Amino acid sequence: EAQEPEAKETEAKETEAKETEAKETEPTEAEEAEEPKAKELETKDAEAKEPEGETSTRPEPVDLAESEAGTKAKGKRSKPAPRGIRGRTYRVRGELPLHWRFLMGVLCVGLIGLAWWAATRGPAEQRMVSPAVLGSPAEVFGSFHKLWFDRALTRNAMLSLARVLKGFGLALLIGLPLGVLGGVFPRIRAFLAPITIAGRNIPVAALVPLTLVWFGLGETQKVMFIFIACVAFILFDTTETILSVNQKYVDTAYTLGANRWQIIFKVLVPLALPKIFNSARLLLGLGFGYINLTEIVGQGGGAAVSFTSG
Repeated sequence: EAQEPEAKETEAKETEAKETEAKETEPTEAEEAEEPKAKELETKDAEAKEPEGETSTRPEPVDLAESEAGTKAKGKRSKPAPRGIRGRTYRVRGELPLHWRFLMGVLCVGLIGLAWWAATRGPAEQRMVSPAVLGSPAEVFGSFHKLWFDRALTRNAMLSLARVLKGFGLALLIGLPLGVLGGVFPRIRAFLAPITIAGRNIPVAALVPLTLVWFGLGETQKVMFIFIACVAFILFDTTETILSVNQKYVDTAYTLGANRWQIIFKVLVPLALPKIFNSARLLLGLGFGYINLTEIVGQGGGAAVSFTSG
């Protein structure tokens, strides 16, 4: 009988504790009010998402408030790209069909020819440009027969081509290996730096009298002129191309157990070859411009002689 009040008191405390826990676990009125809103937002997001594997052709809305201006309200959409001929022509970095590219090229050549004809039409005394500076289209094309046969254009052009190929080939033979070594080994790169800096910055016209003094007036002077004019550029471009290869390829090769020479000839050189080839292609074109300098002042014929002889 003495323990009954204590037992009742214990039961009352347990009941009170359970009621307190139930009240804490029950959602409040604010939470109950927010639950429908959250479900509604989730439903809208799910409807906005597209099914997997399908692409939308409609322009996506652009949030202008997050742009640099930040002055327009959210929710506005950007204007769709213009369609048709105007859209393809003036779209930023757009692609033109093949026939449009051909027509635009023809239009450019036609405008140049029209300006040429307008500047050289009429008698010599009434022309905008003197005939000694620029002949008319009829005069230029009319002299082609004399240029081809009397001045031996084909033979002199082949002679100039042979000189350029010899000098440029020698520059490739020396510049490519040194450039690869300079791109791989820092000490070699630092050792060759004075040559590349001086060779790339010296005026090409200044090499003509130097090569005339060093090699005379024969074929050797013309070949060595092309070699000296091109080798520094080939050396520098090859070094920079090897250095531009991402280091992750080298690290991957080391991880797979490759040695130093395998990394050079199986990783660095193959990855750099496309850029090296493109640089060599551009320099070969410059070589044909360089050869005219030495053929004008030298002897032995060449394409420049065909165009400048009377």
